[in-house]
Amino acid sequence: MRFAPRIAILSALLAFAAPVFAQEATAPVAAPTIADSPFVAKPYLQMGNPAAKDATKRLSLLWHAPDTDAPWAVEIKRKDKWVALSAAPAFQSVRVPTIEPHRVYTAELTDLAPGVATAYRVLHGGKSVFEGTAMPPKAPGKKSRIVVFGDCAVNSAEQKQIAYQTYQAKPDYVFITGDIVYSRGRVSEYREKYFPVYNADAASPETGAPLTRNTVFLASPGNHDIGSTDFEKYPDTMAYFMYWKQPLNGPIGDATNPNVKAFTGNPDAQKAFLAAAGSAYPRMANFSFDYGDVHWTVLDANVNVNWNDPALREWVRNDLKAASKAKWRFVGFHQPGFNSSEVHFKEQQMRVVSDLFEAGKVDLVFNGHVHNYQRSFPMRFAVAPGQPSNGKPVDGTWTLDKSFDGAKNTKANGVIYVVTGAGGAGLYNPEQQTKPETWQGFTDKFVSQTHSLTVIDVDGKRLVVKQVDKNGAVIDTFTLTK
Repeated sequence: MRFAPRIAILSALLAFAAPVFAQEATAPVAAPTIADSPFVAKPYLQMGNPAAKDATKRLSLLWHAPDTDAPWAVEIKRKDKWVALSAAPAFQSVRVPTIEPHRVYTAELTDLAPGVATAYRVLHGGKSVFEGTAMPPKAPGKKSRIVVFGDCAVNSAEQKQIAYQTYQAKPDYVFITGDIVYSRGRVSEYREKYFPVYNADAASPETGAPLTRNTVFLASPGNHDIGSTDFEKYPDTMAYFMYWKQPLNGPIGDATNPNVKAFTGNPDAQKAFLAAAGSAYPRMANFSFDYGDVHWTVLDANVNVNWNDPALREWVRNDLKAASKAKWRFVGFHQPGFNSSEVHFKEQQMRVVSDLFEAGKVDLVFNGHVHNYQRSFPMRFAVAPGQPSNGKPVDGTWTLDKSFDGAKNTKANGVIYVVTGAGGAGLYNPEQQTKPETWQGFTDKFVSQTHSLTVIDVDGKRLVVKQVDKNGAVIDTFTLTK
C-alpha cells in the first residue's frame, strides 16, 4: 500500500528523521561486541564516495561499535612510521527498533599511492586493536584481478567455501551481483551471515576468510537487499544503505521518485532508518566507478524500477559515453535479462536497456538472482516496441556471434551476459545442466550443479575470465581481446 499523499509523508519523515523512536514491544538485540575487542563489526574497506580526481588515492575504512563516545583513532604506515590521520573518524548512529543502538564509524584513508597496499591500524584508547592493509584503485594501464559472485550470505557451507576460494584468488576487489545477505537484508542478518564469513580472522573452507579488512567489496542491490520495505515486519531492513559506502553519483536522489519503492508500517522505524542511511538512500542503489582499465555501471534491477523511464535511460547513456576512453566497460545488476533457468525465467525487465549497452560498447554484463552460472554468446538484442519493465517477459529478436569461442576467436561481436549467482545460496535447476535442449538459444554455457565464482584478469586489451567452483576447479574459461 502506498502512502497518500506519499510526498508529504516522506518529506515529514525526512524532516523528523532523528535517532529516537517509540519504545518497541520487542526488546532490542544487544550489540554483539566481539570478545576481547571493542567492535560490534570489525573494520572493513569500502570504495566510498571520492571525487574523481581522488578516486585512486583514497578508501573508506568502516567499523561498528557501541553507541557511546569512545577514543577511536586510525593510523597508516608511511615510510615505516605510523602516522595519524589528519581527520578523526566520523560516525553515524544506527538506532533502529529491535537492534541495540550502535555506531558505524568511517575513517577516510587519504593520500594513498594508487594500487599500492598500505598498512593501517585502528586504535582504541591509544592502543592498537586491529590492523590490516588498504589498496586504493589502480590507475589505468595497470593489471587488475576481479572476483564476482552473487546470492551469497546465507551462512551455508558453500558460502564459506566460495569466500575461501575468493581469498585464494587474491583479487584486487570483489563485486557482488546482489542478494548480498538473506533473506531480508536486515542488520541482524549482516551480523549473523555476512561479517563473520567475509571478515573471519582466519581463512579456511569451513569458516570463510579475512577478506573485507584488506580487500574492497562493492555490490549492486538485489531484491533480498532492498525489496523489503515493510518496517512493521522488518524494522531493521535495508542495512545495505546503512553499512555500505559506495559512490553517490547515481540518477535517483529523491525518495519520492516513482522508481523508489514506497515504505509501509511502523513510522518510527522508518524515521530511524532514514536517519541512519543519510545521503546513501536512495542514491546508492545506482552508481558507477572506475578501476584500472575497467569502467563499471551498477544498476538497481528490482521490479519497482522502470528502466523505460527516459531519465534513467539518459543517465546510463551518458555514463557509458563518459567512459568511452576506458578499455573495458562492465555492467553489474541483480536480475538478469537473459537467463535459461526455469526459475526466474520470466523476469526479463532488464532486456529493455540492452540497446544502451550495445550503443555504449559494453563488453560484459554480470548478474545474479539465478543461483547458478550461465554465459551467453556475444549477442545483440532488438527489443520489440512497447515492452514492459515490470518483471514480465520482454519480446524481441537476438543476433548471436557463434563464431566467438573465447580461445582462437577472442574478439566478440556483441555483449556477453554472465549469470554468476552461485555464491552460497541453494542452487537453481541443477537438472538443466545436462539438458541443453532446455537452454535458450543465446546460452553458450550452463553450470548449475556446483557453487562458483567468477575470476577476471584484466591486462590491457586482453581479458581472461574463469569460472571457479567451490573446490577451486575451473569449470569455464574464455578470453576477450581488442
